[in-house]
Amino acid sequence: MATFEEQLKSLESVVERLEKGDLPLEESLALFEQGVALSESCKKELDAAEGRVQVLLQRGRKMEAEDLTLSEDE
Repeated sequence: MATFEEQLKSLESVVERLEKGDLPLEESLALFEQGVALSESCKKELDAAEGRVQVLLQRGRKMEAEDLTLSEDE
């Protein structure tokens, strides 16, 4: 399976080829389909990464809050 970076480069390549506008219709449609699939795959990976970051941030806040809690004796 391709990495996120590889998929993103492929998507950029597809967009560049489509933007030129000199492709036959069938080839343009095939590239468009490929681009949509790559875009969806990249979005899923970004969403998963964002979820992981949110979990880490929440854990960090909880740990920080615990570390900053002072007892009444102090």
